[in-house]
Parts: sequence; C-alpha cells; structure tokens
Amino acid sequence: MEYIIIGIGGILGANARYVVANWASQRLGADFPYGTLIINVSGSFLLGFFMAFALNRAFLHPNYRLFVATGFCGAYTTFSTFTYESLRLLQDGSFVLGFANMIGSLLVGMFAVFLGFVIGKMI
Repeated sequence: MEYIIIGIGGILGANARYVVANWASQRLGADFPYGTLIINVSGSFLLGFFMAFALNRAFLHPNYRLFVATGFCGAYTTFSTFTYESLRLLQDGSFVLGFANMIGSLLVGMFAVFLGFVIGKMI
C-alpha cells in the first residue's frame, strides 16, 4: 500500500513539475531555467512547511508523509535537472547565468525551506 501512496504522490508531483516548467518557459523565456528554479524553491517551501506541520501531530497518519514528502515533493523537485541546466549554461559560456542559477537555487531554496518550516510550525 505504501508504494501506491508514494506512486500517486509521484504522479501528481511529476505532472505539477511539467505544468510549472512549461508555464515558466512560455511566460519567462528559455534563456534561463526559470522553471527549475521556481520548482525547486516552491518544492523546498512545501517540503519545509509540510514536515514542520507534521512534526508532533500524532493525528496525522504516516502515509501523508509518504504521499507529500516522498511522492509529490520527490517527483516535483529535481536536483539532476538543476545540475544539468547549470552545466549547460556554463558550457555555453553563460557564466553569470550558470552561477546565478546555482547560487539562486541553493540560497533561495534554503530560505524557502526555512520559511516553510517556520510557517508550518506556527500552524
């Protein structure tokens, strides 16, 4: 049953990732991996929020953690795409954009997971 719960979360997360990436590419252009940045930051926020919210809440069934954290967030966020897109920017000579993507994803992502955690604990 756990694999089904993770799988359903993964299906939803992967499709959400596809929708957000396409939206960002159409709205913001494809010169910079805006979609991956938005996905990683929003996914970091969601994961931080959910994990803090779920902390010390005995009424929350453990399957929710599998569904949200492992399934949805695991499929929604992407480290491999982030590193590949950063490498491609650097290989194309776009050093400023490449480093902006790496630093932006890491720093803004860290802030987002922290903010999500703080807000999740407050609820």
